[in-house]
Amino acid sequence: MVGMDHGPSESVETETAEMAARNARRGMVLFLVYLAFYATYVVLVAFQPDVMRQQPLAGINTAILYGFGLIVAALLLALVYGWLCRAPRGAVAQSTNDSTRTGNEQ
Repeated sequence: MVGMDHGPSESVETETAEMAARNARRGMVLFLVYLAFYATYVVLVAFQPDVMRQQPLAGINTAILYGFGLIVAALLLALVYGWLCRAPRGAVAQSTNDSTRTGNEQ
């Protein structure tokens, strides 16, 4: 049918080596933040089991609450990573313009 041709869409976003390195650094920082949360959980479970047995909320022990907190923290950090790693507004347009230049400009 005419007008119903659904080919693959072209990606207008290009990632430079500088952007990839920046995103990798940001990802590593967020990973280390999560690792600190998780390491604290493991240390508490191993060396302070009485703290993890306490039931501060509706009969649910601290270990369960902390575990759910780790899941929520992972999701939030993923959202933060996605937000931090989005391309700046001018970067996509600039990289598109750079790739379409013919080289005749001086």
